[in-house]
Amino acid sequence: MTFASATPFASRHLADLFSTPAMRAVFSELRTLQAMLDVEVALARVQARAGLIPVEAAEAIANAADAAALDLDELAAGTLRAGLPIVNLVEQFIRLTGPAYGEFVHWGATSQDIMDTALILQIRDALALVEQDLDQLAQALAELARRERDTAMVGRTKLQHALPITFGFKAAVWLSSLMRHRQRLGELKPRLLQVQFAGAVGTHAALGADGPNICQALAEELGLARPLIAWHAVRDTLAEAMTFLGLLSTSLSKIAGDIALMAQTEVGEALEPGGPGQGASSTMPHKRNPITCERILSSGLALRRLVGSFLDASIHDHERATGPWQAEWLLLPEAFLLISGSLKACLTLCSGLKLQPDAMRTNLDRTRGLIAAEQVMMTLAPHMGRHHAHDVVGNACRSAASSHTSLAEALARDPAVTGLLTPEQIAFAADPGRYTGQAGEEVDRVLLAWSHAPHS
Repeated sequence: MTFASATPFASRHLADLFSTPAMRAVFSELRTLQAMLDVEVALARVQARAGLIPVEAAEAIANAADAAALDLDELAAGTLRAGLPIVNLVEQFIRLTGPAYGEFVHWGATSQDIMDTALILQIRDALALVEQDLDQLAQALAELARRERDTAMVGRTKLQHALPITFGFKAAVWLSSLMRHRQRLGELKPRLLQVQFAGAVGTHAALGADGPNICQALAEELGLARPLIAWHAVRDTLAEAMTFLGLLSTSLSKIAGDIALMAQTEVGEALEPGGPGQGASSTMPHKRNPITCERILSSGLALRRLVGSFLDASIHDHERATGPWQAEWLLLPEAFLLISGSLKACLTLCSGLKLQPDAMRTNLDRTRGLIAAEQVMMTLAPHMGRHHAHDVVGNACRSAASSHTSLAEALARDPAVTGLLTPEQIAFAADPGRYTGQAGEEVDRVLLAWSHAPHS
């Protein structure tokens, strides 16, 4: 049976806008089912080594563990009856294993043991993709920051000209947030990547004293950690993973938002990478829309809504939840798909970003030196006091604005200034390109930290 496209992720023309093939593969139907079978195989192997089931049974179970052999129509019908797929999956797996050893499938396990552990295996693969893309994006930003360390531009607060910065400084600020996300990811994984195996209510009742040992062995077999106690009904580590994705999306959206604003016609400081047809309009041939930024921003909006829903779904009643567990199946894969698309889009954006330094300088000079008013004030302050200097420069700014002249020209008309500063000193103080503070040194500091940070 085939299904018509019901979501953008299943759409041939939309899927790559919002996700990546690699991440879709991690959460595909066959991969999901195979992960469950892989957990069943690992369980059988450790139980055979412990003498709980025959070695031959473990071998038969391993030989039968092929998701492609499952009847998906039967599985769909069984899932509707039971409310979860593992019941019919185990029924089919028993048949595939054969009458001699099929009854040893799922020995001492509960449905959520298998499904949770399988999900963790998928999350481990998904996080590896996130980590790889995150490192590549951070490296692209590091290269931007290094290359544009001293490229002066307008710093903006409240969407207004504030003080000069450099583009390298802006890129280093972006990079610093990704470095924190990289650290968060490293701290998160040991808490998150843990096996689930404790039986129906988490007490190892089915296997008794053998249960904890099997749990430990299963964790080692799968390359996961053993939890302190069953986490069937406490989902904080999964919620932490979702929140991490949401936080990461905020940083990607910050980058995309800044670049989209820099690409405005009236600003013109940056262009998205791409050739003819990039960001094209169906009616306006001159348009070059910031479509990559749009993808990142729209995906971020959708992803962060999922995070809020997942936090609500993390509240599980008693020892097994009534509904929230199933909500995870809807929310978590979609969040990983969205972050994968955003990371790839942001990597494309930052790796090929076309900066316009001439436009940056034009915008820096747009206020005829007013953006350097603080620099002038701090130059005069040692001679007349900061508050007096503030008033003097403020008057010069108003004079420059009303007369449509430069700040330097307005200052040159004020005897209170010319009595203290030479024309060369006035010109120097009123030059915006010379007032980037410690921007370059701050860039160097971030780049040094990045060079010492662990990368995948």
